[in-house]
Parts: sequence; C-alpha cells; structure tokens
Amino acid sequence: MNCIRNNNPPRWLILILLCQVFWLGSLNPASGASITGKKVSLEARIGQMLMVGFRGMTVGPDHFIMRDIRRHNLGGVILFDYDVVEKQAVRNIESPRQVKALISSLQSASKTPLLIAVDQEGGRVARLKERYGSPPTLSHRELGQKDDLSETAHHSRQLAETLSGLGIGLNMAPVVDLCANPDNPVIAKLDRCFSSDSQKVTQHAAEFIKAHHRSGVLTTLKHFPGHGSSRADSHLGFTDVTDTWTADELEPYARIIAEGQADAVMTAHVFNARLDEDYPATLSQRTIEGILRKDLGFDGVVISDDMQMGAIADHYGLQAAIHKAIEAGVDILVFGNNLEYDEQIVAKATAIVRDLVHSGKLDEARIDKSYRRIMRLKERLTSSIEENLPQE
Repeated sequence: MNCIRNNNPPRWLILILLCQVFWLGSLNPASGASITGKKVSLEARIGQMLMVGFRGMTVGPDHFIMRDIRRHNLGGVILFDYDVVEKQAVRNIESPRQVKALISSLQSASKTPLLIAVDQEGGRVARLKERYGSPPTLSHRELGQKDDLSETAHHSRQLAETLSGLGIGLNMAPVVDLCANPDNPVIAKLDRCFSSDSQKVTQHAAEFIKAHHRSGVLTTLKHFPGHGSSRADSHLGFTDVTDTWTADELEPYARIIAEGQADAVMTAHVFNARLDEDYPATLSQRTIEGILRKDLGFDGVVISDDMQMGAIADHYGLQAAIHKAIEAGVDILVFGNNLEYDEQIVAKATAIVRDLVHSGKLDEARIDKSYRRIMRLKERLTSSIEENLPQE
C-alpha cells in the first residue's frame, strides 16, 4: 500500500497519530487492564461510543465540540456540507485547505485519535463536492451501470485519496443496499445503489473498499439489514419493509464479512416484523446480535444511522433509544446534529448511558465490548497511516 506515501499526509496528522502509539499500545488486550476499562473511566469509554455533528468551518477552544472532545472523550465527529436545519450550504466544508485546518483543530483537542467521518458515497451523496475544490464523483448507480470493476476501482481510489489527503479516516460508504425498489425515495431514487443483483453489488462494493484500504481509509457497509426495498424514507418517519424485504439483501454483508473486508457496519432504522416484531433494526437485538454478529460472524464496529432521524426520534425518547440501541449491539451512536441541533447531546447521552450502567439496566461489560471494538478500529487506522508514511 503506497497511496498515502505518494500523497504525503499533513504533518499534523502524522504527529498526532504517531504520538498516540504508546497510548494505543496500552489498549491491546494482551498488554494490560486498560482495555477492560480498569484504567479508563466509564465516562471516557462512553465518550468513545459517540459520533456527533456540529456547525463551524473553524472551531475555537470554546466551541462545544472542542469542549466535548476534551471533557467527555468524544470518540468521533461527522462532517457535512449542508445544514438541513438552517437550510443553507454553510456547515463544515468550504475548501480542502479549510477542511484540513478544521480537522487539525479537532484532532489537537483529543487525547486519542478521533474518527473523522463523512458520507462520501459519490454522486448526489458526496459532502466533498467539486464546488468545494474536490474531484468529481460518480454515484454507485453510475458505476453499477458501467459494470466495469476496473473503473470502479479507479474511481474509488481517487475518491479515497481525496479523503486521506484531508485527514478523513472513515467513509460512511459503500451502500450495499440492493436497488430492489426502483421507486425507493432514499436509495434508488438518489442513485445510491450499485444494482438490484446482490452479486454485482458485492463485487463493486469490494472494489470500493479495497481502494479505500489502499489509501488508509476505513469504510462502512450500510444500511443493515437492507433499506433498498423500502417505500419510505427513514429520515422522515416509520419505515416498514416487512412485506418487501428479502434475505437476498443480506448477501453483500455475508460475503464481504466472510472475506474479512468489513471495517464497520451501519444499521438501518427500518422495521421488519419477520426479523423482529417489536423494534426497528437499530434497536433490535435479534437483528444485530442475532443475525449480524451470530449468523454472519461480524465482530467489528456497529454504527447506528443518525439517531435523530424520524424513524427513531419520533417514536422513542432519547433514553429509550440509547438504551435499546446499545442493548441491541450498537457500538457507536451517531447524532448528526443536522436534523435537529443540540449542543448538549454529548453530555446528555453520556449521562444517560452512565445512569443506565449505575442502575444496573446496562451491564458495564457491554460498554467494555464496544470500547474494545472501537479501539481496535482506531488501532487499524493508526497502523494503516503508519505503514503508509513517506519514506526517508
């Protein structure tokens, strides 16, 4: 792997990540007790389980996101180019130079390497756009229609190099939903799926992932266990796929996990009574612990879709949603702060999880499991960057 070597990553990223090698080494389960939480406070472990969005092209030391990185050990942030609440394209992304500086500021506030995430699928769902100085992108649908794996690999390499050059370590892509419903308002209609054929989806997603790995960037399979057959948009409210979902939608996950290429998996907020009669996938232990972990054998990081989306926020209180998601097997809870904006969300979520543990409603060992998975993912990201450093 030599992509980052060619790109010469910014020195701030190299220094921050390499200066954490000793700290990260202490997180190896074979090296001591810190991975079990005995040397890391409960609150600090909880902080690593949160990924939050924020407003600002720049962030000073008093910005709430900087405060929460320092005070609550916030583990990740997600960047957007458009502010949905404000209905304006003023959020986190203006130019490559500005994004690099923003990420540098964020990383400088953290004791551990932050997961910096972005939805850069390509096409209509691309936060780093041409007008902000980034290369043009192709959608999953366009790549699937070309059906040339070498073209997908080339395009994905360019996309991944853009992310690595900015210091973004986690892409919330590829989408491995099938184009099962051509009228799906949030998947097919936005050209976010490669194909209706599970084998073709798997092949193109695999090329997308491999290109990212060669560039030192991690990826996220989404939206488990399948959002492609839905008739509704889970951003807006309850989304039932009971009558439309098929087991074929699990095939891309099964194959990519079996090949050891899955870094993280994002849950969908879809309801499927055939899988769980009571809860949507993000809150479903049967779906996450049962199907994803036990049946498919995935022991990596599970990331929720945005917990502020209507399918969750309109039907569950914050405490209930957090409780059920963690109980179900979610490791990182995403609060994009882009459907509603709450500068206290990290403090609120941390307090909720802490109280659930102290009251005995959540076992602290469950928090440790997520913490270990997240630390392993961060070690992989750090190791990948170290491996691809410029040679002297």
